[in-house]
Amino acid sequence: MTLKLGVLALLKAKPGSENELAAFLESGGKIVADEPATRTWYAFQVDDNTFGIFDTFEDEAGRQEHLNGKIPAALGEVGDSLLADAPDIRLTNILAVKDGSY
Repeated sequence: MTLKLGVLALLKAKPGSENELAAFLESGGKIVADEPATRTWYAFQVDDNTFGIFDTFEDEAGRQEHLNGKIPAALGEVGDSLLADAPDIRLTNILAVKDGSY
């Protein structure tokens, strides 16, 4: 498996919505389980109101499938009620990976 591409999404919760956004992100793993081209998927919290998602892909087709999939659609549905700003979504190129196979 060669992970070449990623998506980083940074999310800022509206005041008082932090727990709801965290719960939404925790449930996201079940959604991406049906996306075989999404090789890894992480939801994380940076500080009290900043959260994020980082996922990895072997190719652009897999990344585009994800970007047009259920997680972005679900985020679009809850975004107005949970997010202070629009998500900061960045496409990334992966330069190096350390996985458990070394």
